[in-house]
Amino acid sequence: MSKLISRRKALSGVALAGAASLAAPHVASAAAEGTTWKIQTSWPGGAGLQIFKDWCATIQEKSGGELAFQPFGANDVVGDFQLYDAVKNGVLDAVNPFTIYAQGIIPAATFLTSIPLGMRNPHEFDVFYYGLGGIDIARELYAKQGMYFVGPVHHGPNIIHSKVPIRSIDDFRGRKMRLPGGMVAEVFNEIGAETTVLPGSEIFPALEKGTIDVADYVGPAVNYALGFSQVTNYIVMGPPGFMSLYQPVDIMDITVGQTAWDKLSPQMKQFVEMETHVYSDMHHAAIQKADQEAWGKFEADGTEVTRLTQDDVELMTEVAVPIWFNYANRDPDAARVFKIQLDYMMSGSLGYVDPALTEGLELKL
Repeated sequence: MSKLISRRKALSGVALAGAASLAAPHVASAAAEGTTWKIQTSWPGGAGLQIFKDWCATIQEKSGGELAFQPFGANDVVGDFQLYDAVKNGVLDAVNPFTIYAQGIIPAATFLTSIPLGMRNPHEFDVFYYGLGGIDIARELYAKQGMYFVGPVHHGPNIIHSKVPIRSIDDFRGRKMRLPGGMVAEVFNEIGAETTVLPGSEIFPALEKGTIDVADYVGPAVNYALGFSQVTNYIVMGPPGFMSLYQPVDIMDITVGQTAWDKLSPQMKQFVEMETHVYSDMHHAAIQKADQEAWGKFEADGTEVTRLTQDDVELMTEVAVPIWFNYANRDPDAARVFKIQLDYMMSGSLGYVDPALTEGLELKL
């Protein structure tokens, strides 16, 4: 009996080895014949870049070798503000930018991400994109530019770093402040800041040299890794529970060149769309976890957190609402997108916007 069992085990081992030898060339062949995308993120370092690289490293195995992502950090291939040209021209196959950067070529992109005092939680943007038709409009607009908007990627609120204490919106007056441009910059210009547009990779040297004394960027973890505690003494946030008045939900996305997208099979297109959901969830949660650890580091470095008040919220809302309408009315597609968000914000679900604030303001639909 023992000889029979031993023989069966030996035959079983041979069979498994044979199966492995047959399977291995198949997997290797699939990987060799698969497509590799060059994909660049806007993250210059820290937790954001690592999370992005970790996700990219999972794609080849998940797709059975049919697709792989070769990741690049900010400025590795092109500058942040050249990402869209690069993806349209095939220098990059895909990008993971901050969606606000698209506003230069797609005016409606201003409303595809957070606006000052607008929707305040990630799930509200999920409702906008996947429940109220935002994703269809985004894809329509990006298609006109030779790109495919796969989907949004959640990050978290942006925060402000400052060399001087800011305890009310009056304290922004006269300050040289880095912002991503567009509507956000206009709101701060309106309250007296002198704003400038810089990509994330240039913020630290600008603060260090004193070219600017206030800067917004992303959340605590990434900003700490970029050294902001070394060149600023304060972090400015909204009231408790409202970290950022001007960009409460910072959105990135996955955008693919239309040529690269069209080469994928229907099944692989669906795979990339679903993986973007996965990445968004993982990215958001991992960033928030890292943020919790970063607060202690800022405190240890002597950084002081100052908070604006509910009165500041109301004052900035009064400033922001007319600017919302102004930007929306610059472009018919922007007005379409904004109308969806405005109706949602004024609905019983949210109630962020008092109808009195919109009196006398019209949308050119």
